[in-house]
Amino acid sequence: MTTDPARPPARRGPYAKSRRRRESIVAAAHEVFAARGYRGGSLQDVADKVGMSQTSLLHYFPAKSDLLLAVLHLRDSITADGSPRDLSETLVESVMRQASFNETVPGVIELYTVLCAESLTDNHPGLDYFTERYEALRSSYLRAFAALADEGRLRPGVDPERAAATLVALWDGIQTQWLMAPELVDMAGCLRDYLELVVLPE
Repeated sequence: MTTDPARPPARRGPYAKSRRRRESIVAAAHEVFAARGYRGGSLQDVADKVGMSQTSLLHYFPAKSDLLLAVLHLRDSITADGSPRDLSETLVESVMRQASFNETVPGVIELYTVLCAESLTDNHPGLDYFTERYEALRSSYLRAFAALADEGRLRPGVDPERAAATLVALWDGIQTQWLMAPELVDMAGCLRDYLELVVLPE
């Protein structure tokens, strides 16, 4: 077997072990923060889940806020932000795809819901993350609704900016209700109903 000189050698040994350990810590923190929030979930809770001391955990994440940001980035790697996957995907198709996917990862949705609400408390390290995320979502949906308006596909009187903010608010609210009673709340169906109220059929 020959090796490709352009391909870097696979990393083994201490680096790979350290990476796996970091991943296990972040996964454990994901569970802890989703269940207890950032304030209620302690570093010791996380350390206990991965079978290590809190001192050892601090070697990988010197501050609890560092661990929170790593958990939020993990969340982003699991689920998308609602933007169209490709240019052929419509806004409605994008929202339906994302909502259907979210129903398959309830732990991720629980984490998002708990930490988003908690980020409004004093000096919460996640506030900037959620503020920027909401701004990005509103901007993304505003562009999509504005494009539909240019095509003459928004119902009369619908303002693209308010429609975008309403979609974000509706989605978060429906997700919270779905977490409480998934057998009673059709998250994707509620979002589709809203979009059908503001978007004209092709």
